[in-house]
Amino acid sequence: MSNDSSHLRFDVPQDGSGRRLDQLVAERLPGWSRSAVKRLFAEGRIHVGAAGHRLHRAAKGFRATAGQVVRIDLDGAPSAGADTPAVADSDGPLHVVLERQDLVVVDKPAGQPCAPLRPDETGTLANALVARYPEMAVVGFRPSEPGLCHRLDNDTSGLVLAARSPSSFQRITEALRDEQLQKRYLLLCAEQGLPDRGTIDAPLRSHPRDRHRVIPGDPDSPDSRRRGRAARTAFRVLQRHAGLALVEVRVSKALRHQIRAHFASIGHPLAGDRIYRSTLADTLGRHALHAS
Repeated sequence: MSNDSSHLRFDVPQDGSGRRLDQLVAERLPGWSRSAVKRLFAEGRIHVGAAGHRLHRAAKGFRATAGQVVRIDLDGAPSAGADTPAVADSDGPLHVVLERQDLVVVDKPAGQPCAPLRPDETGTLANALVARYPEMAVVGFRPSEPGLCHRLDNDTSGLVLAARSPSSFQRITEALRDEQLQKRYLLLCAEQGLPDRGTIDAPLRSHPRDRHRVIPGDPDSPDSRRRGRAARTAFRVLQRHAGLALVEVRVSKALRHQIRAHFASIGHPLAGDRIYRSTLADTLGRHALHAS
């Protein structure tokens, strides 16, 4: 078995032949709940195949064969933290912008994950939050995400809202769900051909072959997976300079990669966004998106 922060690989042992793949995966992820393992399959993060050959996406009911290779993709998994509490880590970066009795707003640096992928992982925003605010340990969607009301991509910098009590968490998440809160972002993209303001209204779905990307869905498809989820991104250009546009984006809900995928879909991928194939110079060492 081999693993790093983004994936885990193992060979199916002799006594694993004929067993359900979801059972074998669960044994390699101690501390993960059955529902968390199920989500990995649903999101297309489990691949299996013969050694030395291309691996293919597997369903949870797949029966394994001894000697097959299994890959579990963990990078960016929104539900990958399982049900194991985040470890308190006072050495992790934590820049508090606003602190109240019911909530805090923190400025997450680019490169810091919001929550751990593994039970023993440290250095994430969740680890730092529970170290400074131990009361958050019982607040949130799951123990691995203490206090977090929403999340940002690893390489997106900016403001994250965290609750300090269950009642505050409920109020904030309900407001987010009901689109009563507005999120604003700043981004850089190519300015040529970009209107001064506009709205990108297009559903988004997972890419069928590339787990790292999302793409516009087909709103007329009878298949819900092909239709995708509704997404709306409003923007206005704040400044144009040297071929770049500084753009303010407003969203009430933000799906995974929504802003990045929407701007790529209109021919303006964010500067430095390799996943969405930006041709602009990568001067930041990451995509140019900040939750302001």
